[in-house]
Amino acid sequence: MSERESMDYDVVVVGAGPAGLATAIRIKQLAQENQQDISVCVLEKGSEVGAHILSGAVMDPRALTELIPDWKEKGAPLHTSVTEDTFLFLTENKAYKTPHSLLPDCFKNEGNYVVRLGHVVRWLGEQAEHLGVEIFPGFAATEIIYDENGAVKGIATGDMGVNRDGSYSAHYQQGMELHAKYTIFAEGSRGQLGRELIEKYHLDEGKDLQSYGIGIKEMWEIDPAQSKPGLVIHSAGWPLKSDTYGGAFLYHLEGNLVVVGMIVGLDYANPWLSPFEEFQRYKTHPSIKPYFEGGKRIAYGARAITAGGLLSLPKTVFPGGILVGCDAGFLNASRIKGSHAAIKSGQLAAEAIVEALKQNRSRDELLSFVETFQSSWLYEELNKARNFKQWFKKGLVVGTVMTGIEQKVFKGKMPWTIHRQKPDYACLQPAAQMPKIDYPKPDGVLTFDRLSSVFLSNTNHEENQPVHLTLKDPMIPVKVNLAVYAGPEQRYCPAGVYEFIKDEHGEDKLQINAQNCVHCKTCDIKDPSQNIIWIAPQGGEGPVYNGM
Repeated sequence: MSERESMDYDVVVVGAGPAGLATAIRIKQLAQENQQDISVCVLEKGSEVGAHILSGAVMDPRALTELIPDWKEKGAPLHTSVTEDTFLFLTENKAYKTPHSLLPDCFKNEGNYVVRLGHVVRWLGEQAEHLGVEIFPGFAATEIIYDENGAVKGIATGDMGVNRDGSYSAHYQQGMELHAKYTIFAEGSRGQLGRELIEKYHLDEGKDLQSYGIGIKEMWEIDPAQSKPGLVIHSAGWPLKSDTYGGAFLYHLEGNLVVVGMIVGLDYANPWLSPFEEFQRYKTHPSIKPYFEGGKRIAYGARAITAGGLLSLPKTVFPGGILVGCDAGFLNASRIKGSHAAIKSGQLAAEAIVEALKQNRSRDELLSFVETFQSSWLYEELNKARNFKQWFKKGLVVGTVMTGIEQKVFKGKMPWTIHRQKPDYACLQPAAQMPKIDYPKPDGVLTFDRLSSVFLSNTNHEENQPVHLTLKDPMIPVKVNLAVYAGPEQRYCPAGVYEFIKDEHGEDKLQINAQNCVHCKTCDIKDPSQNIIWIAPQGGEGPVYNGM
């Protein structure tokens, strides 16, 4: 094979989400102020900027205002300010509204906006390009390049046009190397390269184990009579059991649009549980169902979120680069928000990089990023919320009471810290020891199956390419996962990628329908044997979310 072509930049950013684009924008802003010439490129595995972005989302504009103070004048798509906050505790047939005066500040949304984050990210991409950032959508960064000293030298994009048997098709195109003085990793939750960096440089040493959730979301066009732009509803309780971390949301946008979703912590114990089916059941609650009557579902998606918070945040710097956004885990689970934290982490990364380049440094550890983060409002915010996930792991009642005490009484400055020492996948219990859950069949009107849902995500993968969902040991799915855990991958995957079928000899085997994959990474996180490894497919493939 011929040597790959390479290009040199001052800074390479992997991922055109809020964190990656904020990094690029702030670098260019500072370069202009300092009259520096800094070359920046951003790689995005999606077919276009925003194609793979999925979030709730209620957005705190604080970090955006710091980054682009005149965002309103520049037409940022933050159109729907929050007008009403509702927090419900659900039983199967009833809803109990929490008085606003009793809500902790983390659940209040005055001054925030209900947004379609994909549209916000697309707008951020336009701002970055106006500043001279080069953005390359449709190119997946699949390999880290290290220099002779063990520092990150840059990345390589994946080859395209490779057939499943390893041969090259007529459309074969070799990947390229992008070299940089500093490389920023902003891949989102459970990033393929971020995972490698954490392992190589032991960035999680001395930290709590990371914790994740899966977020599943739909967008509906509803009856105008039911539309209440700016209404934000969060709920806890039914349909999830009290020992299962999670909750649901329903946000009203402009244009008679509603987004509805559920987050389920991936530390759940019962292998019979299906986050997808739990979400479908949520919509049937008497307090939720009326919003959808006469409406039409128009979009669907799913994504893992990094929810461990400050205690699980790895060391974010290493020779030659920084982890930002959800690739590191800056999300504030207590506020159900991450985009403001992602943008802020990108800004801080940019400031550390520009200062280093001013001093003619390259590929060292940008320790100033750690220092400025620890003195920032973002650190203070995450520190206040450091026990949130741990309390709710003790059950809904304990979590609710203790979060209220911490946030209302102690204002987040509590004298205790609760640590987490068990990974999500190890929480799963053998199927024989857990109650089986029988879910109702979808009605095709309010509740749906996986395949019709994936269709709405506009997901596409070239069928003849190598499967991007890889198994360390192909025997484990049947011998362990099916035998012990009743094949949980059939249920935790929100896209119907995994199914157990009988082969020609009547033996069980796992079939991987990789074409359905929406890149949520849940399998990589929750597989009880840690046998499934998600790697990026050819650039440009996967879902194409329209402003999710």
